[in-house]
Amino acid sequence: MASSLTKDSARPGTPGSEKTFFGHPRGLATLFMTEMWERFSYYGMRALLPLYLVAPGGLHLNPATATAIYSVYVSMVYLLAMPGGWFGDRVWGPRKTVAVAGGIIMLGHLTLALPSSGTFYAGLGLVAIGSGLLKANISTMVGHLYDGPSDARRDGGFTVFYMGINLGAFAAPLIIGTIGENVNWHLGFALAALGMALGLAQFLIGSRHLAERSSVVPTPLSAEEKSSTLRKAAIWAGIAVVFYAIVGFSGNYTLNWVLVPLTLLGVIIPTMVLVRIKRDKDLDRGEQSKMSAYIWFFVAAAVFWMIYDQGGSTLSIFADGSAENSVFGWEFPVSWYQSVNPVLIMALAPVFAWFWLALNRRGKEPSTIVKFGSGLVLVGASFFLFLAPLSIAEGGHKAAAMWLVAIYFVQTVGELLLSPVGLSVTTKMAPAKYASQMMGVWFLAVTAGDATTGLLSIAGVDLNKTNIVALEATLAVVAGVAVWMYRKKVKTLMGDVR
Repeated sequence: MASSLTKDSARPGTPGSEKTFFGHPRGLATLFMTEMWERFSYYGMRALLPLYLVAPGGLHLNPATATAIYSVYVSMVYLLAMPGGWFGDRVWGPRKTVAVAGGIIMLGHLTLALPSSGTFYAGLGLVAIGSGLLKANISTMVGHLYDGPSDARRDGGFTVFYMGINLGAFAAPLIIGTIGENVNWHLGFALAALGMALGLAQFLIGSRHLAERSSVVPTPLSAEEKSSTLRKAAIWAGIAVVFYAIVGFSGNYTLNWVLVPLTLLGVIIPTMVLVRIKRDKDLDRGEQSKMSAYIWFFVAAAVFWMIYDQGGSTLSIFADGSAENSVFGWEFPVSWYQSVNPVLIMALAPVFAWFWLALNRRGKEPSTIVKFGSGLVLVGASFFLFLAPLSIAEGGHKAAAMWLVAIYFVQTVGELLLSPVGLSVTTKMAPAKYASQMMGVWFLAVTAGDATTGLLSIAGVDLNKTNIVALEATLAVVAGVAVWMYRKKVKTLMGDVR
């Protein structure tokens, strides 16, 4: 990656000797590489997860339970981004939080590598905790590299950072997925641990290039607040231990005793967090107005991720049993489908970045609201497209692999319209009091979407049925049209943010 570093003496205020990364601050390279390896570990494990859960050589669960576990796991990863952001704001600062998180994630993957179903769920928990600590804070550090929301390079920086995510996500299924499916499941999980180790090393070595703000604790806890927080955490932990001890010793314990509370938390907590921030009397009128607008983006994103993330569960399980996973007679592992989206992201993200810049110069770039609405319509369209291979499978035939590739393509275009813009607009609209925490709020939209999928699976809804897929597709398209219809109202609430 060093070959992409260039000298930049043309930009006013930039020393001629300062290295840049594709025209961006040098620290972006450190964060780019750290996130790339972390995503390599995360997406490699995630590509294996639903397949391992249903495989006879794995946990051999039914598809509904596997989808529920997958959805709950993903929702918890993003739910924990909220306390992760809180730790960055109040306890350790973003830089230290990311370093600790990398160690926890690595330990989690190593635990998954142990050949035991008991330790498997503990490993999932550790990876979820570590990912939650890392996600909000590393994105916040990207924002720290720029001169505030008005820096013209900011959106482009997040797009470059987003490509790092997808570079790791592309390679992971091809390497980890192949080893996991064809050699040994647990060896695949061990490779995910190695990926995180490389990411942690990259972060520690390159941290000198990060902004000084990244080491600062913006609003440190007072001694009284620390005592109160520890006391409340101990009380809630004690309640959970006692409750599950009673359930376990009574002989009534099933996996749903864990899945149901977690999915409910995934819906309830995002709602409570938005309400709490919106009602905070410390926010001025402008910040209150921006939060009102942000709720629109949040709900739109939740619907989007509810459908989009089924690409790793519903579509993957469908491919495992009902698709012809071959091209020109050459068979490939099911996990390889998870590389389609990131390779398309890497191919299309520069095109989108150039396209938005060209339109902006002409004063014709679509607003964030229009991009969001379009992303929703496209993710709905992808599930309307899913109806075709479902019908083929119901007729007793194997669906061609290209049907699934087409679905991922449509979802990817929708993602490029919604996700990078969502990351950027979150940092722009965040009240000063909730700097790192607002990145956690953005990730709660994923939590809400995946928790909804989990609840449907726990309730016994077959997400691979034509009527359910059609209903989800219709919901997304209707939501996208609604966002577009109310775009003027939302634009007014956003104030000076564009």
